Amino acid sequence: MGTASVSDRSVPRAALKSGDVSRDGRGRIRAMPPILHYGFRPFFFLAALHAGLAIPVWLGVYFGGFEIGGPFSGINWHAHEMLFGYLSAVIAGFILTAIPNWTGRLPLSGLPLAALVGLWLAGRVACLASPDPWLAMAVDLAFPASLAFAVWREVFAGRNWKNVPVAVMITLFGIANAADHLASAGLLNHDLGQRLALAVAGMLVALIGGRIVPSFTRNWLAKEGSIALPAPFGTLDKAALAATAAGMGGWVVTPGSAFVGTFLVVAGTLLAARLSHWHGLSTMREPILLVLHVGYGWLAASLALLGLAIMLPDAVPHSSALHALTAGAVGTMTLAVMTRASLGHTGRVIVADRFLVAMYAMVSAGALLRVAAPFAGDWYTHVLACGGALWAGAFLLFAVRYAPILWSRRAGA
Repeated sequence: MGTASVSDRSVPRAALKSGDVSRDGRGRIRAMPPILHYGFRPFFFLAALHAGLAIPVWLGVYFGGFEIGGPFSGINWHAHEMLFGYLSAVIAGFILTAIPNWTGRLPLSGLPLAALVGLWLAGRVACLASPDPWLAMAVDLAFPASLAFAVWREVFAGRNWKNVPVAVMITLFGIANAADHLASAGLLNHDLGQRLALAVAGMLVALIGGRIVPSFTRNWLAKEGSIALPAPFGTLDKAALAATAAGMGGWVVTPGSAFVGTFLVVAGTLLAARLSHWHGLSTMREPILLVLHVGYGWLAASLALLGLAIMLPDAVPHSSALHALTAGAVGTMTLAVMTRASLGHTGRVIVADRFLVAMYAMVSAGALLRVAAPFAGDWYTHVLACGGALWAGAFLLFAVRYAPILWSRRAGA
């Protein structure tokens, strides 16, 4: 996450030669079930399972007309669960795995990790079944509040001030969740909290991708003997990130402003230019690396589409632009990170088998169909259903394929 990136095989600095944890804590954590050794294990599994099941539920609501029993209407439940259910679990898995590399301290594991997982699960149940908006809010916000507390505690304990921006974004993501709940109580508009969450997500993808995509690409190309390597961080990168922050921030505050729309198009263009300097076409033979470039490409396209949807609303539907960001950029990039990090952190070879290639194809194809659906005329519902099925199928395939990896001990341990 920007400076909090997770390397392929990183372990805490206190670190050990084998296993998932430091030498001092090895025995204690090895006595726990493997699923509770590291935050990525339960949260990546649950995130994928939730995404794979929540989309079919939403399609059932949309096509079948039945209502969700919680405080949200069907469409707002769908948005809430993709952002504050799925994405929050991915963020938790990623950040809890990165924290030990900030401080050299032991990772959150065992019973404290199980308690955090329990809070996330309780929030999903409350948002689905509790008709009382205040009760649902209280239960659901316990998870982001606890996660933000854990992150800030580690920042201060390790005096790792360079990761303060990451802690701030995680805090803002929790505030966005609270705003969405206040909307269900009739005090705010749902769009505000959702836009804030998406702005945070977009910036996280821009920052995370801006570090891991060129870094992993440079390592692989160097190993392959290539002399054409990704450009180092420079003026273009700074301009792209600044434009993205300004454009997304403006979109949160004044989403209908033509000036903001222009800024978003500029940001998307700069991100695309940045991506072009990372030699993505040279990674065609390595799908687990290529998909990172695809995910970043989705981000560039989504910001440009968001801007065009503001400036040319009759030509570019807002829902297409929104799903280019959510299903496309966030969906593809998070799946790419989850698959790669899960292999690296459990001691497996980081290579894409046929299942991973299928997941990558399905998630981007599903996103593309969802973006195209508003242009499909009478075929809208068919394209929508096919897109949702492909996208959800990618995450269900992850849950099935990666369950033996995430629930078992590190290879060689």
